[in-house]
Amino acid sequence: MIVLRRGEDGYEEARRATCWNARTPDRFPDVVVQAESEDDVAAAVRLARDGGLRIGIRSGGHSWAGNHVRDGGLLLDVSRLREAVVDAGARTARVQPGCRGNELLAQLEQHGLFFPAGHCTGVAVGGYLLQGGFGWNGRVHGPACMGVEAIDVVTADGELVRASEDENADLLWAARGAGPGFFGAVTAFHLRLHERPPVIANGVFLYPVDCLEEVFRWAHEIGPRVPRAMELMVVIHRDAGGEPEIAVTGPVLMDSEEEAAEALALLETCPALGRAKLAAPNVPARLEDLYAGVHAAYPDDHRYAADNMWTHAPIADLLPGLERIAATLPEAPSHMLWMNWGASPPRRDMAYSVEDETYIALYGVWTEPARDDANVGWVTERMREMEGLATGIQLADENLGRRPARFASDANMARLDTVRAHRDPEGRFHAWMGRL
Repeated sequence: MIVLRRGEDGYEEARRATCWNARTPDRFPDVVVQAESEDDVAAAVRLARDGGLRIGIRSGGHSWAGNHVRDGGLLLDVSRLREAVVDAGARTARVQPGCRGNELLAQLEQHGLFFPAGHCTGVAVGGYLLQGGFGWNGRVHGPACMGVEAIDVVTADGELVRASEDENADLLWAARGAGPGFFGAVTAFHLRLHERPPVIANGVFLYPVDCLEEVFRWAHEIGPRVPRAMELMVVIHRDAGGEPEIAVTGPVLMDSEEEAAEALALLETCPALGRAKLAAPNVPARLEDLYAGVHAAYPDDHRYAADNMWTHAPIADLLPGLERIAATLPEAPSHMLWMNWGASPPRRDMAYSVEDETYIALYGVWTEPARDDANVGWVTERMREMEGLATGIQLADENLGRRPARFASDANMARLDTVRAHRDPEGRFHAWMGRL
C-alpha cells in the first residue's frame, strides 16, 4: 500500500492519475492511497476511520465529473486490483474492481461466455457496476448490476464482508445502483455470465443535418419495434469537414446472421434514406470493431463534460431542444447521443430504479483548457433547457455537481438513506456531489 499525503513528492501525479478525463477537478484530497490487495483496501478504510477522514474511491477513473476526487479526506485508488477468475462450468466470475470491461470480455470469449461490459475501452467494472452499467447487449440483459450476485466489500468500520441475497443483503441492494454514493469499498464482484452471441453486425447511415427532424421523428416512432438485441443510436456530431451531421447506427449481437439481417433492415425504413451521405446497412463486425468505433468518439487525453436525461416526452416537444443542440454543437468530437432504450422488462429489487423509453446524453470533448467554460456550459445548459421533459438521469453520465437531478425513485432514495445511516453512520464514504 502506497500512502501519499498532500505536499509530498508523487502526490499530484497520483491525484491526476485517478482521472481518465484530462480535465482533472481542482479538488485536493488530504491523502491518496494506492491499494494493491484486499488487505490494503481494508487498511486504507481503517486509516481513514482512525484519522477522521472521508473516503472517495477510484477504480478506473472514467467518471466524467471526477466524483471520487474531493477536497479533504482520503482518495482510495483500487485500480491495481484487476484479477478476474472465471468458472466457465458455473457461468460465474469473481472480478476485482480495477478489471477493465473490455479485458473481461476478451477473457470470457475463450469460454464462449459474455457479460454486458461497458461500451468504452478501459472502463473498469468497479464504478461501472455500482452506478448500474449500460453496456453491450444491455437492452437484453438489463443494466449490468443485475448480473451482480454478490460482492466482497470493506464496510465503514474496516471489516471485509460478503454481501449476497442471503447475508448483508442491504449492502448488495445498495451496491446495485447507488453509484458514487455507495458506502463501502468493493474488493470483488461475483457475476452471473451469459452465452456469447455468435453474430455481431452493425449498420451505419450518415445524414445531412437538415434531415434532423425526419430522422428523429422516425427514430422516436420505431422505438417500440426496435429488437432488444439492437442498440439503435442517433448521434449529432461533426463530419470530417467540421459540419454537423446525423449518424444512425444499430449494432446487433444476435444468435444468427438471419436474425441480424432482419433487425438491421429496420434502419433502411428511415424516410430520409434517399438523402443519406453514406449507407452501410449490414456490416459484419467483431466486438473489437465496436469498441474501436466508440473509442473514436471518446479519445484518450481529452477534456470531457457530460450530462444526460431519460424521457418519454412526445417528439414534438423534444425537437426544439434537439435542434438547439445541433445549432450550438461545439468542436469535434463533441456530440449528442440518442438511444431508444424502450419499455423495460421487469427488474429485480435494487437501488437502480430510473430508466425510460429514450436516453439523451451530451458529451463535450476538447483539448484546450481555455474551452472549459464554454464546453461545460454547453452540456449543462442544453440539458437544463430540456429538464422539464426528463424523468431523471443515469449515473454513468452524471453532472450532479452542476445540475442536480433525479437518479433513483423517491422510495429507493429514502431506502438508500436508511441503509447508509445504518451502515455508515459517521458518513465515512462521500455521497453524491448533488442530489434532489
